[in-house]
Amino acid sequence: MKAVLSRYGTTLTGMMVLATFIWLAVMVVLPYLVMVEFSFRPNLLPADLGTEKDHLTADNYGTLFRNTIHINVFIRTIWGSALATFLCLCVSYPVAYFLAKMATAKQAAVLLLLLVIPFWINEILRTFAWFIILAYNGPLNGVLQMFGFIDKPIRWIYGSNGVIAGMVYAYIVFMVFPVYNAIETLDRNQIEAARDLGASLWRIHARVVLPHAKPGIAVGCIMVFTAAAGSYIVPAILGAPGTRWFTEIIYQWFFEGQNWQQGSAYAFLLLALCIAFVMGMMRVFKVGLADIAK
Repeated sequence: MKAVLSRYGTTLTGMMVLATFIWLAVMVVLPYLVMVEFSFRPNLLPADLGTEKDHLTADNYGTLFRNTIHINVFIRTIWGSALATFLCLCVSYPVAYFLAKMATAKQAAVLLLLLVIPFWINEILRTFAWFIILAYNGPLNGVLQMFGFIDKPIRWIYGSNGVIAGMVYAYIVFMVFPVYNAIETLDRNQIEAARDLGASLWRIHARVVLPHAKPGIAVGCIMVFTAAAGSYIVPAILGAPGTRWFTEIIYQWFFEGQNWQQGSAYAFLLLALCIAFVMGMMRVFKVGLADIAK
């Protein structure tokens, strides 16, 4: 803050802080407060508003636990988001390590550009592209049949397979960059010292690289999990009929059922899940907010 004050002066700094505060209050805090109030209100007809029926209640939150189908969808969302996060980490860690410690500056720039380019395209178009690729008569099955890996087409979009594949593709960059930034700060001499002392490749990563990259891994897991749990486009396009995502139920409450009170309660239950996951990741990786902020 002192650096900002010395650079821009008191007046300009005060205006920037005020603008930031107004933006957060109007665009973030106020909508959440309205949704909190909605979530504790019953869904009433306009004529019943302000009457004795219009009172605070927790029934909207209890609806989830009274509906077996919605509970199963909620559990499936947790499991699918966690699986997508784990797969993103497995794919991203080797890529991030190569970019940070093995690739030349030119190679790293090209690879990072290739990772970013797909995000220049709208998410809906990218998801539809995966729908075409994974289709029963799509290019993936055609190539596999051409080279003799399979005898007949495989239904890739079955169960949650297509959703998980689409989420790994859609959110992998959210894992690569935090892990890459964390590994990049590791002194290469530590790796060389461990190698000179006879440590194997697996031991170097387990005892040197991974402990140093914990904040980046925690940030990546948090970003991917929250993005996957809150995704609507990917499960709506790549999901099978019997594999709905919890966000689809929230959408139905808001826009199809016109029950904003129930939708708000479900949205806050999903928010509570994401907050619990964030706290869990911080405890598992033994990092604090200051470590994550780096």
